[in-house]
Amino acid sequence: MNALPQSSWFYWALAVVVGLPLLLVALTELHQALVRRNNVLAKPVNLLRNYLLPLGALLVLLVGANDISPQATVVRVVATVFGFAVLLLLLSAFNITLFQTAPQGSWRRRLPSIFLEVARFVLIAIGVAVILSRVWGANVGGLFAALGVTSIVLGLTLQNSVGQIISGLFVLFEQPFQLGDWIDTPSVKGEVVEVNWRATHIRTAGGLQIMPNSVLAAASFTNLSRPAGAYEITVETTFVADDPPDRVCTVLSTTAAGLPHCRGTALPASVPVGAAGYATTIPLRSPADAGPARATFLRWLWYAARRAGLHLDEAGDDFVTGERVQRALEIMTPTLRLTADDEQGLRDCIRIIRYGAEEIIHSPGHVPEQMSCLFAGRVQLTVTGPTGVSVPVRTLGEGDWLGQTTLTREPVTTTARALTETALIQIERHHLEALVYRKPLLLQDISRSIDDQRDNVKQALGGAANAAPKGVR
Repeated sequence: MNALPQSSWFYWALAVVVGLPLLLVALTELHQALVRRNNVLAKPVNLLRNYLLPLGALLVLLVGANDISPQATVVRVVATVFGFAVLLLLLSAFNITLFQTAPQGSWRRRLPSIFLEVARFVLIAIGVAVILSRVWGANVGGLFAALGVTSIVLGLTLQNSVGQIISGLFVLFEQPFQLGDWIDTPSVKGEVVEVNWRATHIRTAGGLQIMPNSVLAAASFTNLSRPAGAYEITVETTFVADDPPDRVCTVLSTTAAGLPHCRGTALPASVPVGAAGYATTIPLRSPADAGPARATFLRWLWYAARRAGLHLDEAGDDFVTGERVQRALEIMTPTLRLTADDEQGLRDCIRIIRYGAEEIIHSPGHVPEQMSCLFAGRVQLTVTGPTGVSVPVRTLGEGDWLGQTTLTREPVTTTARALTETALIQIERHHLEALVYRKPLLLQDISRSIDDQRDNVKQALGGAANAAPKGVR
């Protein structure tokens, strides 16, 4: 019994019997704690507990406790498996330490995945070579020499292809653009929707353009999305030389400012460029808004120029005819209690103007200078609800009125937006005052209409407040 501690295998066996359970318990607790915290180190700890520690204990028992020669096949097999487990643990720890825990925007986050795959392959090759050399006594020097010669031959044969791939990888590593960015190259302009190690996929108006990264690396291109919030377009238009330049610039800038694509508080600007031409600069939220913003601006400008009496593209406006004026008076007669003499007197006093679809007719806080009657089209009145969204109040059709507060000088509380191409009949305030002076009942009708409008707004806001979730009231 006293000779037992003197045995060479005793302390090795004691270390395994006592140390292995203690280490397993400690690593199990550590693994569960890391899992609860969603820590990325849980996987390496699990690998250490389930594979590396038992294999190491088995090696100790085989070589230390049982005194089996390291040259034995069973020891070499276990040592090989143990070496692979160590290699996997090192690769996992390397990946987690350098890349998975890297902060956003750092070079480690921007590193293309193909570089990681190549580095992982090199480390595995080195690890396998060490295992073969140390455990099995293999001569790996000749193998590496053969691989080196083969690599040189392949490199010379495929130098053009490899050069393109490497240049593309450098583009990926530098990352001059990201997914969702708009780029303008000598051959294509569009949105980047996919980037891999070989090519960049760009969505254009004509379809999906596949451009090799090596082409981007060899050419200059413009990233329209950087810096963020700095993109703008310039739209050129032409008016007749007799149109006042300041008035034209005001109409251009006002029309552009109403576009839903405009960026924040940035304001459009218009300047003459000579020969009756004008350039309007429109700041946009994103390059993706360039096409829709240009189309909407030109469409709305067609109506705005005619409302202002200007001549866009040197064209006039022949919309107002005697027949339309007569029809307008017939539409206005019931509401304004017009007589035949009143109609004759207002014939030269009313205006018929048009708005394009989705164009804003008036906004909250605007004090109307005219009262308007719908001649054609539809207009939706909305008000801002408790959650900041637009709440519909009412949809107006032919014969309905806008701007009833023109007599009381009160600002409107709703937004009026044309749903379709809309024509309005406008009567100025002083002409309306003359009618009210002669027709006291008309003033009562207008006051009642204002009260009805306020009731409609209250009902719309009340319904929106009841429908809103409790957390946003």
